[in-house]
Amino acid sequence: MGKGPDELLINVSEIKKGVQAFRIINHLLRQQILQFIHEKKRITVTEIHTRFRIEQSVASEHLALLRKAKFVMTERDGRFIFYSVNYESLKKIHRLSEELVDKKSLS
Repeated sequence: MGKGPDELLINVSEIKKGVQAFRIINHLLRQQILQFIHEKKRITVTEIHTRFRIEQSVASEHLALLRKAKFVMTERDGRFIFYSVNYESLKKIHRLSEELVDKKSLS
């Protein structure tokens, strides 16, 4: 089936995933956590909860969301899990947001 001008392509599942990724990144504390991880290169949840003075469970929830959206990667070293920034995923979402803004500004 072709994608002619008479067909409307809306992949609701993919759109929902995209919206979720934007919601995850559009949160001040998660942005600050990403910046902190970037500065430290690789850190544990303990370092995050200590730095931001939040409960460890809250830090873990934010990291789980960032991981789900692939904005952070994890690496296990013994009993510790280290988090690092996934720069490729961040570049993708920035490119996409720039494209959306450019298209909107053309209207």
